[in-house]
Amino acid sequence: MAIEKAQPTPDDEAQWYVVHAYSGHEDKVKKNLEKRIESMDMQDKILQVLVPMEDEIEIKDGKRRHVQKRIFPGYILVKMKMSNESWFVVRNTPGVTSFVGSANSPVPLQEKEVRAIQKQMKQEAPKIRVEFQVGEAVRVVDGPFTDFHGKVDEINPEKGKLKVLVNMFGRETPVELDLLQVEKVH
Repeated sequence: MAIEKAQPTPDDEAQWYVVHAYSGHEDKVKKNLEKRIESMDMQDKILQVLVPMEDEIEIKDGKRRHVQKRIFPGYILVKMKMSNESWFVVRNTPGVTSFVGSANSPVPLQEKEVRAIQKQMKQEAPKIRVEFQVGEAVRVVDGPFTDFHGKVDEINPEKGKLKVLVNMFGRETPVELDLLQVEKVH
């Protein structure tokens, strides 16, 4: 299939393109594509394959875990010099469903979009993923209020803290707790 040349670039410069892949298979698609690039001798046309990831701290069952999370599930980024040949190699890689853009004319990312994605990937402090919501019923599992029940009033993910309204002395009293000190009431 002949593709229309994406906007011409000076000196046939490589650009970043977004490729749609089966969700959950991004790493496998990346490996498959890298093998195809090597076996088809396309290293000078397809320069880099990237699955954008960011670090997160997940708090589950009272434990903190560092996890890597895909920034764009179902998508990978490919830095390439667009041609019929390079398009064919990427498009026919197992697990790739399409390029983002029209079928015959993939649209490259703008430089500012690429910089924003790279900045998000290089974030110093990992994001904290909070499994609680305001108004949700919780039970305190650690500290001086162990076994007290309450409901979440405020969430501060940056500090890893919750403000919980605990029922004490016949009234709701706000108590600041660490995310690890509470669990959801099922």
